[in-house]
Amino acid sequence: MQQEIVSVTQLNEYLKGKLDADPRLAEIAVRGEISNYKLYPSGHHYFTLKDEGGALKCVMFKGNAYRLRFRPENGMKVVAVGRVSVYPRDGAYQLYCTGMSVDGVGDLYAAFEQLKAKLAAQGLFDPAHKRPLPAYPRVIGIITSSAGAAVHDMLRILRKRYPLVRVRLLPVRVQGAEAPPEIASAIRYANRYRLADLLIVGRGGGSIEDLWAFNDERVAYAIYESQIPVISAVGHEPDVTISDYVADLRAATPSNAAELAVPDQDALRQTMDSMSGAMASALTRQVRSARQHWKILSASPALQSPTGYLEQRRKNIELLNNRLVSAQLHGVERKKRRYVELTAKLDAMSPLKVLTRGYAMALTGDGSVLRSVGQVKAGDDITVELGDGTLSAAVTGIKENGHE
Repeated sequence: MQQEIVSVTQLNEYLKGKLDADPRLAEIAVRGEISNYKLYPSGHHYFTLKDEGGALKCVMFKGNAYRLRFRPENGMKVVAVGRVSVYPRDGAYQLYCTGMSVDGVGDLYAAFEQLKAKLAAQGLFDPAHKRPLPAYPRVIGIITSSAGAAVHDMLRILRKRYPLVRVRLLPVRVQGAEAPPEIASAIRYANRYRLADLLIVGRGGGSIEDLWAFNDERVAYAIYESQIPVISAVGHEPDVTISDYVADLRAATPSNAAELAVPDQDALRQTMDSMSGAMASALTRQVRSARQHWKILSASPALQSPTGYLEQRRKNIELLNNRLVSAQLHGVERKKRRYVELTAKLDAMSPLKVLTRGYAMALTGDGSVLRSVGQVKAGDDITVELGDGTLSAAVTGIKENGHE
């Protein structure tokens, strides 16, 4: 019997047919750890599922991957659902994934944690970026569904607490695939035309799927980039969304957002009454102080008798003038006496004064005082000054002490 010979393609097609015909392999769930994960520009995802005993090649095409709530990553433990078949070109069987979930946790929770970590790393939750809310907003923009109960609750509370505020409603869908771009566009529209001093973005309560539009990164970026302060008011108090982390203030509920957005008119009236009372008391104290000051001034001599006051001031000035003149004269006299004393001392020290007592002073021919025999020689002319005149003389001889 002659053995049948088939081509590689025929064999691969045969095996593919066998696998495709197996109902168990038509839809199977496989648990494993992702490795060699690659996302191609085409949008297709290629990866390997592995456990301690083996590995399985997997592919998820763009259409199925679009429905993923999270981004697959290497090392992530997942449950992949799909069909097992052979790729004839390579002769290798692989799992064609139609769905995937994180093993042990829900898809939405995994997606929430992934986006939260990503935006936190980019600084979208940084407290330094958060803007203060206006104390007395003139216009508040509410971005929510016009059909929900949340908007009616907010309008009722705003009218009750602060009737002066104007409200602009920017209606959007708050759940479904169209909700995130609508919410983000409404935030940017309000900023572009500066429609409000404060924005409230949110909706009433619901399941995590209902609130998911506020876990979208497009909404997160729009809130972060808003120049108008934003209050996030999503769901009930236990519900926490990405919008809550990015917004300038998180409200527990939409009703709580309305309370946080405006002051309470009753509290304002009480404050104004208190301030009015304080101002009246301060004004009374000022009037009382001014009246006491007026009494003191009215009792002063200058106001009771202006001419007498001026006469007293004139006498004080005259007294001061006399004191000044006396002080000046006394100072001049003291300096005169000092001058006479110094003149007498100087006169006593004068060389001419010594001559009157019988002494003489010899001068050389050039007028220098003759202090030493070494200054002249025999035959030099000298001058001798006496108390009553001058003598001209000539040196006939020189005798030093102890020498001829």
